[in-house]
This record gives sequence, structure tokens and C-alpha cells, in this order.
Amino acid sequence: MSWAQSVTQCIQSGGMLTSVEDLVESNFLIEHADLYTSKTSGFWIGIYRNVNGQLLWQDNSALDFVNWGEGQPSGDELAFCVELSAATGNWSVLPCSSQKGFICKKPKIHSFLFIFYLFTDAKKVKASGHLNTWILLTLVLIILLGVGLMIYFLFKMKTGSGTGREVRQGSRQMEYSRALTAGDNGSDATNDKEKNEHSVV
Repeated sequence: MSWAQSVTQCIQSGGMLTSVEDLVESNFLIEHADLYTSKTSGFWIGIYRNVNGQLLWQDNSALDFVNWGEGQPSGDELAFCVELSAATGNWSVLPCSSQKGFICKKPKIHSFLFIFYLFTDAKKVKASGHLNTWILLTLVLIILLGVGLMIYFLFKMKTGSGTGREVRQGSRQMEYSRALTAGDNGSDATNDKEKNEHSVV
């Protein structure tokens, strides 16, 4: 993408082309940019030259750190757009219409230092990103459904086996009470029989 297209993509994703504020941040970007050397030779970053000829970061950060390649910046280019080399991490001035990847930087969110995006072809990334999101969402839903069913059946087995124990215990108590009642009835019958025998005699 051109520098202008990259700026637009970053703004649409809620960020800006990245600024590089110190050596630590530069090393971080170089480390991650190196992973994409097979896809692009470099990435647009957010330095630009204003109408007064001053170099500024797009996000208005102070320009306290630079990592220019040898002989850079060269001349007084009217179209002043800066690329971070994917191989070396050095910065160089290129025509703004050059096709490069880009790095977006978003404001701090939660505990992240910053969130950045490495884009080589925004359309491909966007399409595969949506597909990946749907696949991930489907997998999460399947896992949640499985866990829910497992918990339901475990709960059902636990409460079902408890109810069976209670029913078995209740039926045993009824058997004992019947046996006791039958035993009492038997002794009553024996007593009645003895009474009848005494009265007959």
C-alpha cells in the first residue's frame, strides 16, 4: 500500500502509523518486522515533513529518537515518507506511492504497552482475519457447549444417584416396618389365640 493508503487503514482501525520513541521500541518493532521479510522489504512508519519542512510524527510524539540508515534522509524530497526496513530496522526515505507494509500504533489499552498491526496487504489480512474470527468463535462456542453438557450430566448423575439411594433406603425402612408390624401382628395373633384357648377351657 502507499503511505496515504496506510494512514487511512490505520485511522480506520483506531490508530495511526507508528511512532518510534526510543531504542527499546525500535528493537521491538525490528524484532517483529523481521518475521515479515519474506512478504515485504519494509513498513511505513508515521514520520512526515510538514509544510515548514519540519519532521514530525503523525501522532505528535516528540522526535527525540531516530534510526536513519546510512546517507538518510537524503536531499529535500518533496514527498517525504519513511520506511522501516524489515531486514535492518533502519529508516529510509521513499516515494510515498511505493507499495509497502505498514505498522499501526493504537493508544494504550488495558495493560498492553501498545497494540500494533503489521499489514502487507490489508484486503488479505482483513478477509483472513474475519475467517479466523469466525473459526475461533465457533470453537469457543463448541467448547462451552461441551463443558456445559458435561457439567449438566455430572450434576444429573450426582443428584440422580442420590435420589436412588434415598429411594432404596426408604424402601428398606418400609420393609423393616412391615416386618416389625407383621411381627407385632403375629405376636398379637398368638396372644389372641392363647386368650381364646383360656376362655374355652
